[in-house]
Amino acid sequence: MKFVRTALTTLGLAAAVAAGTSAALAKVQTGIASWYKMGTVTANGEAYNPDGLTAAHRTLPFGTMVEVKNLGNGRIVRLRINDRGPFVGGRIIDVSRGGARRLGLIGSGTARVRVTQLGRGGFTARSYGIRSEFSCVFEECF
Repeated sequence: MKFVRTALTTLGLAAAVAAGTSAALAKVQTGIASWYKMGTVTANGEAYNPDGLTAAHRTLPFGTMVEVKNLGNGRIVRLRINDRGPFVGGRIIDVSRGGARRLGLIGSGTARVRVTQLGRGGFTARSYGIRSEFSCVFEECF
């Protein structure tokens, strides 16, 4: 047990996530982001808006606001989690085309990013009975 604690302390959050600790507890993650343009309905029941400022994450609750920084060019965007993914190994977040434009990763398709959780989620379109055309812009999500 002492070895596990030492390894987690030494390796930090990445080790905790790899050891099975919920990534939803993580406040900051660093890794590869990609963007997606396919789909009609997101996992939380909203219509997918490719130009919206939304993202897919494997574990963060729907409605969670995150700040994503492209570590290659310094661009930052705030996104709302409304879908699940990415489903490609080694990636930590999929951003909508609108988010990808702001981050400058349309051409490359992927980038090394830092994802910072800004607020805990819980919102789903279904839970509030909101029409599927609902889309989010920064301030409306808080």
